[in-house]
Amino acid sequence: MLYQLRNVSKRFTKAKETLTIFDNLNMDIPEGDFVAMMGPSGSGKTTLLNILGGIDKVTSGEVSFAGNRIDGYSEGQLSEWRAANVGFIFQFYNLMPMLSAAQNVELPLMLTNLSGAKRKENVATALNIVNLSDRAKHYPREMSGGQQQRVAIARAMVSDPQLLLCDEPTGDLDRTTADEILTTLQVLNRELGKTIVMVTHDPEAARYAKRTLHLNKGVFEDKMVMA
Repeated sequence: MLYQLRNVSKRFTKAKETLTIFDNLNMDIPEGDFVAMMGPSGSGKTTLLNILGGIDKVTSGEVSFAGNRIDGYSEGQLSEWRAANVGFIFQFYNLMPMLSAAQNVELPLMLTNLSGAKRKENVATALNIVNLSDRAKHYPREMSGGQQQRVAIARAMVSDPQLLLCDEPTGDLDRTTADEILTTLQVLNRELGKTIVMVTHDPEAARYAKRTLHLNKGVFEDKMVMA
C-alpha cells in the first residue's frame, strides 16, 4: 500500500470555536491507483489533499507513506519528503510569466544537487512526456490554457515523484482541452505507473479515474468507476 490514513482527524480552532473537518477517517491508496475525490464544497477535499501532500498536519491519527509514518515529521522533514515524492497540479497553472516553459519546469530542480546538464535532461524528458518539446522556449503568454496546464504537469513530473496530487486540474479549461489533460493524466497513470489523487467537481473528469471517492460530512463512500 502506497498511502494509508488511519483514524485521522482534522480540526481547526478559530477564536473559541473548533471546526471538525473529518473525524476518524480511513483511506487506502494502492500504488498505481488513480482516485477522483468528489463532494460538496466545504466537505474537506482540499484539506485532505493538503494532508496527503504534507502541507497540512493531522490533528490526530496515523499517516503512512510506503510503510513509513510521516505524521510525526517536522516541517523540514516534510519539505524534503514532498520534494522527493509528491508533484502538485492546480486549477490555476501558477507559471512564472517571465520564464520559458523549460525554465518553469526546471524550477523544482533548482533546490536539488543535480548538475545543470542533468536538470536540462530531466526537463526535456518531462516536456516530451506531455508533448510540448517544441514549446520549450515559449513563454506562458504564448501558450493556450491547455498548453500551460501541460507545462504545469511537466513541472510536477520533473522530479519523478511517485504521487501526483491534482486540485481541480481542468476547472479552468473547456471540455475538449480538459479531456486532453485528463488523457495525459491517464497516460501518466497507466504507462508510467504514477499514483494520482484528483479533486474535481466534474463527473466527466472523474470518469477518467479508476475509482471515485465521495467525501460528505467527513465520511467516504467508495464507488468504483470503470476507466
